[in-house]
Amino acid sequence: MRCSKRLAEDRTGESRAVSPRAAHRLRSIAMAASLVLLGGCSALDAQTPGTLAVRAAQITTLGGGATLELDLDCRLSGPMRDALEHGIPLTLQIDVRAGHWPSEKASAARRVELRYFPLSRRYQLRELESRDVRSFAAPAYLLAALGALRIDLPSAFAALPAATPLHVSARLDPAALPGALRLPALFEPAWRLAAADYAWSEAAR
Repeated sequence: MRCSKRLAEDRTGESRAVSPRAAHRLRSIAMAASLVLLGGCSALDAQTPGTLAVRAAQITTLGGGATLELDLDCRLSGPMRDALEHGIPLTLQIDVRAGHWPSEKASAARRVELRYFPLSRRYQLRELESRDVRSFAAPAYLLAALGALRIDLPSAFAALPAATPLHVSARLDPAALPGALRLPALFEPAWRLAAADYAWSEAAR
């Protein structure tokens, strides 16, 4: 009687035990599921757009000249960071206008280039119209420099009357990218980078 009971317990234990082959199969399934999850996260990150916003803007005048002081908050998407790290320049176009559309009193378009030089391992911020160049050791410093831009404007901005409405916007310029990237920049979410129109007036300076 005792032998029969022990035999039944042994058989129950065997039925609950997992064979080495089944354990290996379970580990393989778990690993495959992890890879699919990681791949999904990578694909999602690859399509997540960057962000660009104007935090503050003002125009200062001195000696008949005008300068736009601009604070941009910029976060690049994964594909944008990859392009930058491979030496592909990213160009931001900054549009400034005074007055109401279409009767503008003054307008200007300026371009700011972000670039990495792999040989020197330096990041560069260059204002293309003024040829003002700043160099940085890390991408975080490069993007932080967008928070303290000083851009020369046409003299018409220096003669604006008080309370003139001013607008500034910024966006990635797809036309400045190499040919192979221009089409993705037009249609893929990861290449969407634009700041909403920021408005203020001369009286608020």
